[in-house]
Amino acid sequence: MADWVQLFVPSTPLLETVVRGSVMYLTLFGLLRVILKRESGTTGVTDLLVIVLLADAAQNGMSGNYTSITDGVLLVAVIIGWSYLLDAVAYRWPAAARLIRPSSLVLVRDGRMLHRNMRRELITDEELRQQLREQGIDDVAKVREARMESDGQLSVTTRTKDQPRKQGRKRGVY
Repeated sequence: MADWVQLFVPSTPLLETVVRGSVMYLTLFGLLRVILKRESGTTGVTDLLVIVLLADAAQNGMSGNYTSITDGVLLVAVIIGWSYLLDAVAYRWPAAARLIRPSSLVLVRDGRMLHRNMRRELITDEELRQQLREQGIDDVAKVREARMESDGQLSVTTRTKDQPRKQGRKRGVY
C-alpha cells in the first residue's frame, strides 16, 4: 500500500533543493561554457546541460532516491528556471550575452589559417582540414572565412573565382 504522505510531502527542505539545483546548474554551465564549446556539436551547451540534468533529476524523483515526487519536480523546475533566466538575460542585455553565449571565432581568413585562434579552441590543422572536407572544400586557399560558431559548428564562406586572395598580412597576426 502506498504511503501517500511520503509520496507527496518533500523529504528534503525546499530551499536545500533549490540551492543544490542552482549550484549544480551554474557550475556545470560555467565549466561547459569555458571548456567544451567545440565538443557540443549541433546541440547548444545549455541544451545539453538541461537535458542531462533534467534526466538525472527526473530519474531521482521517479526511482525513489527522493522519498517524494515533490523533491524531483522542484529540482526539475529549478533547472528549467535557470535555463530560461539565462536565455532571457542574454536576450535582453548584450553585455551579459557575451558571457552566456560565446561569440564566433574566425579560424581561417582569406585562405590562411589563424593559428592563434585555432590554439584557443584546441583545433589542429588536420582537424580544421577535416571539417572543411566534410563541407566539400578540399583546399584552405578557397576559404574566404571559416568561423567556429557558438554552438561548436564550423561555418564557412568560400571565395568566388574572380575574388583574389588578399595580400599584405602576416600569418597569424590579426
